Amino acid sequence: MRGFHLDRILAGTALALVLTLSGQANAQSNNPAPAAIPVPEPANVPPPNAADVAKSAPTVTPAAQGTTFETPRAAAPNTTATAPAAAPAPAAASADPAFAEKLRETLTSRGDRIFSRKGDKASVEAFYRDRNYAPLWVSDGAPSARAVEAIAYLRGVDADGLEPSEYPAPDFRATDPAAMAEAELKFTDTVLTFARHAQNGRVHWSRVSQDIFYNQDPVEPASVLAGIAGARTAGEALGSYLPQHEQYKALKAKLAEARNQKGDKAPARIGAGPVLKTGKVLVQDERVPLLREKLGLEGDKSDITYDKELEDAVARFQKRKQLAGKGELNAATIAALNGPSRERDADIIVANLERWRWMPHELGKTRVVVNIPDFTLRLYRNDQLYWNTRIVVGKPNLPTPIMSATMKFITVNPTWNVPPSIIANEYLPALRNDPDAIRRIGLKMEQNPDGTVRIYQPPGEANALGRIRFNFPNKFLVYQHDTPDKNLFAHDKRAYSHGCMRVQDPLMYGEKLLSIVLPNENYTSERLRKMFGGSEVNIDFPVHIPVHLTYQSAYVDESGKLVVRDDVYGRDAALLAILKGNDRRVADIGIERSPTGSGISRDALRFNVPGSSDFTNPFASWFGGGPRATAAAPRPSQPVAQRPGDRRGNRVSVRDEPSFIERLFR
Repeated sequence: MRGFHLDRILAGTALALVLTLSGQANAQSNNPAPAAIPVPEPANVPPPNAADVAKSAPTVTPAAQGTTFETPRAAAPNTTATAPAAAPAPAAASADPAFAEKLRETLTSRGDRIFSRKGDKASVEAFYRDRNYAPLWVSDGAPSARAVEAIAYLRGVDADGLEPSEYPAPDFRATDPAAMAEAELKFTDTVLTFARHAQNGRVHWSRVSQDIFYNQDPVEPASVLAGIAGARTAGEALGSYLPQHEQYKALKAKLAEARNQKGDKAPARIGAGPVLKTGKVLVQDERVPLLREKLGLEGDKSDITYDKELEDAVARFQKRKQLAGKGELNAATIAALNGPSRERDADIIVANLERWRWMPHELGKTRVVVNIPDFTLRLYRNDQLYWNTRIVVGKPNLPTPIMSATMKFITVNPTWNVPPSIIANEYLPALRNDPDAIRRIGLKMEQNPDGTVRIYQPPGEANALGRIRFNFPNKFLVYQHDTPDKNLFAHDKRAYSHGCMRVQDPLMYGEKLLSIVLPNENYTSERLRKMFGGSEVNIDFPVHIPVHLTYQSAYVDESGKLVVRDDVYGRDAALLAILKGNDRRVADIGIERSPTGSGISRDALRFNVPGSSDFTNPFASWFGGGPRATAAAPRPSQPVAQRPGDRRGNRVSVRDEPSFIERLFR
C-alpha cells in the first residue's frame, strides 16, 4: 500500500470530509434517501475533523467469551424486527492488493479474537470476500467518509440512553497495512455492537427477570455492513436499527428535557421533617403552604398551621394512592406528593427506552397494548386509539409477564382450571383441614389418567374468569378475562391477580375486537351476553391481533406530558442496576433461566403420593380408597390435562384466581 505518513492521513481525511459534504448536498437535491431507511434525528454534535479522528482513541476490547443465548424467530405476523434496507448497490469495491491480502490474513488469524460472538467472523468474512477485501472504514491510509459519518453518529447515541464510550473508534494513526487492517476490523466490530444494541437492547431481557420473553431476530453482520455500504450515509443506516415508534421518539425528547432542566426550573419539593397531624395543640410547619399548593387548596400563603381541612385533603390523597396515614403527613406521602426528581426521571426514561428496544420493531397497525404500571389496556386500529379500559394485573410476587404474543380466539363461558401452584400451595393445606372445602365453593375435582389431580370451576356467574376470556397462547400461560370482583377497578393501584389481566368491561372489549376481525358478523356486547350459559363457546379470529404486555413506567400522554408511574415490580431498579453495574461487558448476552411456572412437582399433585407410608391423602374422600398412600402410577412423558371444550387440545394452567377464594383459604 502507498505510504502511510501522517500528513497524508490528515490530507486524506480532509478530502473525504469535503467529498462527503458535497455528496450529501447533491444527494439531498437529486437523489432523496430511500423511504425504507428512516432518517435519524441530528446527533447535535459537529462532525469530527481530520485532527479529531487522528487523535489516539481506545481500541475495541473483544466481547467476553461465551455462548450467545439465541431465541427462535417469531412466527407471528407483525412481531419481527426489520433490518434496514440498503440503497442500490454501488459499483464493485476495489482495494490495494497488498492491503486486501493483509485484511484477509488478519481475518483468518485474528478474526476469532476480534469477533467473539458465534457466527460473526464467518459473516464478516463473507461480506469482505464479496467485495474483494476492499475496506469499508479506511481509504488511502485515512478514515473513509463512511467511517467519519459513523464516528459522528456514535458520539451522539447518549440521546437514546446509550453510552457513546461503548462504541469507540480504533486508532487510525497506524502507518502500516497490518495495523490498518486491524483498525478496519475493530471498527466493524464496534458498528456491529451498536446495531445489536439498537435492535435488541443494550441489556438482554433475560438478565432482568424470568417473567420477560421476546422472540428477537439476531443481527446478521453481513447485512448490517452491506446496508451501511449502500446507504446514503452511515448515520442513516445505523439509526434505522433503533425503534421508530412514536412513543420511543417522544420519550427520547423527554430524556433531553429531563437532562437539561435542573435547579430552579424543577418543581418545588416538600422537604423532609416530622410527621404532621392535628390534635389538641395546633401544629405549625413551614412546609404547610407548599403542601396546600400541591393538594390544590386555596388559603393564606403565610398560614403554616396543619389544620383539619389540610388533614382531610391529605387523607383523601392517601386513600387515592393507597398510602397509610389517615391524614398524617408522613415520609411516604411526601414522596408521593413530590414525585420523582428530574434526575430520577432521566433514569426511568433510560430504562423505558431500553425496554422499547426489546420489543418488536413492527407492533402491528391493529394491536392490543397493556401497560402494567399504568394498569391500562389500549386497543389500536390503524395506528389510532380505538378503545381503552382499566385492568387488574398480577401482584408483585406473581407479576404479569412482559412479552408479545397474538390473540387468536375468545372463549365465552370459560372453565377455570386451577393452576398446579395454587393447588399445591393453597388448596392442599385447605383440603387437609377440611376435605369438603372445595366442593362447598363450587369447584370440582377429578383424577387424571396419570394419577395427578385436576381441580376446576365450571362456567357460571361466579367463575373466577367471569363470563369471557381472551386467549393469546404464550409460554407464561396467562391471558385476559372477565372477573366477578368488579370493586377492584375503583382502586388507583390494581395489582391483585396471579398474573392474568382482569378487564373492567370485557363485553365491550369483545365487541371491539370482533368488530375488527369479524366485521360482518355484527357481534355486540348484548349478543355476547346472550351467549352466556353452561358450555364453553370459542370464537376464532380469522386474523390474529398482536398483543404487547409492556412495562411503561414512563410514557408521553396524548397532551405531550411525561407520565411517570410507580415501579410496581422493581423492573426499573433491576435494569438500571445492570446498566450502571460492572457487568456491562456481557450484559447483552442472554442467560438461561429456569422455566417460569408453578415449580410444583407433578408427584405432589398425585392422588397416590409416593414415598410416605403415613401420608393422609386429602383427595381420598373424593376418589375413594384408603387414607394411606400407595405406589405412584408411571409418570407420562407429556402432560395429559387439557382444557374442556378446547378443540385445539392445548394444555392450560392459568395463574389467576378470584379474591373470594383467597379470602376462604388465606
